[in-house]
Amino acid sequence: MYTIDELRAIIKEELDKKEYIQKPYSLFEPILYILEDGGKRLRPLLTLMAYNLYREDIDRVLKSAIGIEIFHNYTLLHDDVMDDAELRRGRLTVHKKWNSNVAILSGDAAAITAYQCIEHCEDKYLRRAIDFFNQVAMDVCRGQQYDMLFETRNDVSEKEYIEMIYLKTSVLLAGSLRHGALLADAPEHEYNALYEFGGYLGLAFQLQDDYLDVYGDVAEFGKNIGGDIVANKKTYMLIKALELADPETKEELWGWIERKEFDHEEKIKAVTRIYDRLGIKELAFAAIDKYLKMSRDILDKIDVPRERKIDFYETLDAIGNRKK
Repeated sequence: MYTIDELRAIIKEELDKKEYIQKPYSLFEPILYILEDGGKRLRPLLTLMAYNLYREDIDRVLKSAIGIEIFHNYTLLHDDVMDDAELRRGRLTVHKKWNSNVAILSGDAAAITAYQCIEHCEDKYLRRAIDFFNQVAMDVCRGQQYDMLFETRNDVSEKEYIEMIYLKTSVLLAGSLRHGALLADAPEHEYNALYEFGGYLGLAFQLQDDYLDVYGDVAEFGKNIGGDIVANKKTYMLIKALELADPETKEELWGWIERKEFDHEEKIKAVTRIYDRLGIKELAFAAIDKYLKMSRDILDKIDVPRERKIDFYETLDAIGNRKK
């Protein structure tokens, strides 16, 4: 049984081989650039962890896991263009370092490269693996489209938001787990259960990011606090505040949303005070805990020895503790 640190080291070593680079180098250099800046590499880690629940010979799934990481970074390349984002993980985004044409074309190359890697599996799994991943890839696109549509809507419901983040964020985590378990020859009901586990895990993770953008610690989490508030981003926090506010508070909140010129710090403090009055922090805690519990309940039923699931339980605990 591998530890998480051992699996992370294996992923890094495989990525460092740079086997995906072809000619012309300029097409693949931006892919190398975005992969080199690290990130959590959570998706390939989950693929290897799911495989390792059942088998030890993780070399058989490693290439596929790398493909999933490349696909994730492909989505970031295109997302940053659509959002015109300046920075990604503290560095210039690809379209700012090069230009949008480079980011789009290299993103396309990354998507193709990802599929080439994901196809590295035994023939008996290949059709299902590709069908499953096609479903995940399309769901990610659907989630991104909903996210863009929500930018121009002021009536986004909690249910709609949860569906959007499930598609945009959760399904790739869920698909990573299902892929690893499938290639490990897990029973169908178990790789489907791991997909469900990953879906709830992803919801908890995204809701936690919404919470941390308001209440997180800059030094600990490495990002500026309040960016979502400044941008009027339709997060769980804002949606619940608009839903629960009395008329006077709602008018105050809309005043900040509609204001074109403002001091960033003043707006962040004012909106945070509104969240405090409405108990939005506690509601976020409850939602995160709900999805963590749903994940844990599914994990309990996965029919492998509990000691092989320890890292999964610790991952859930880490997410729960990260907000306290």
